[in-house]
Amino acid sequence: MLFHRSLTTRTRLRAAAVGALFSALAALLVTTPTAASAAEPAGNPAPARVGDLRPGQAFMGAGTMIHEGAAAADDAMVIPLDSSGGVQGIDVSHWQGAINWTSVRNAGIQFAWMKATEGTSYKDSSFNSNYVGAYNAGVIRGAYHFALPNASSGATQANYFASNGGAWSRDNLTLPGVLDIESNPYGATCYGLSQTAMRSWITDFYNTYKSRTSRDIVIYTSPSWWNTCTGSWSGMAAKSPLWVAHWTSAGSPTLPGGFSVWTVWQYTSSGSVSGVSGGVDRDKFNGSRDRLLALANNTA
Repeated sequence: MLFHRSLTTRTRLRAAAVGALFSALAALLVTTPTAASAAEPAGNPAPARVGDLRPGQAFMGAGTMIHEGAAAADDAMVIPLDSSGGVQGIDVSHWQGAINWTSVRNAGIQFAWMKATEGTSYKDSSFNSNYVGAYNAGVIRGAYHFALPNASSGATQANYFASNGGAWSRDNLTLPGVLDIESNPYGATCYGLSQTAMRSWITDFYNTYKSRTSRDIVIYTSPSWWNTCTGSWSGMAAKSPLWVAHWTSAGSPTLPGGFSVWTVWQYTSSGSVSGVSGGVDRDKFNGSRDRLLALANNTA
């Protein structure tokens, strides 16, 4: 779900995460991000590596790359699944730049989640255009919030998310919001919270989002982070659909402790799709399109 994430750039960032040489790939950085909104760090060029991210610049999978590297994948260079397999989706942020959503839909992508907010003060500058563009192209769309549990309470961030793009409506094309909770891209993996405190933070976010939208929040995480920072907690398994990050060409992902089934699988961080200039995270829904629509319409 990078820095205008071209395929070569995504590969470069993965290489940085696992300690590969930067010099051989330096020339492959193609662009800088689109103009930032007032809520994002203004005037920041694309960082040379994922570890140089500044607050507000995080994207889905950023913390996983920094803290887990190749541990998130079966091998350093993941071969994407056949794009025709199952119900396919993508996740995006302002790092992708302008997206041709009609081309994305024509390429077989049926759903997309896009970054809306981070912490309590950052709103993605491309969210509005992505959210409307995906809807108009017939892509079942949704919003995600990059969590910073050390910045405020879960309730505060859930309210910020719900008020800035994370709301939900039964319009046949809107998915419930996502809590992107993964390794801290700016510091300590678990944000300085104990396992008990992290569980409480997630519960606080879940309860507030549910009261604001009537929907269960979808949880995006990696097995390593969840097991380490929540203690393989099973407390959300019966309430929140799981979106698991495991970049692999294998037939199924590894699940975090406490979960027995996945709803969405981010299977590569270096995919591609028509309509997106360069690389993009690729995702797969665990079920048919009818089941995806049931999730969107809260009839699952």
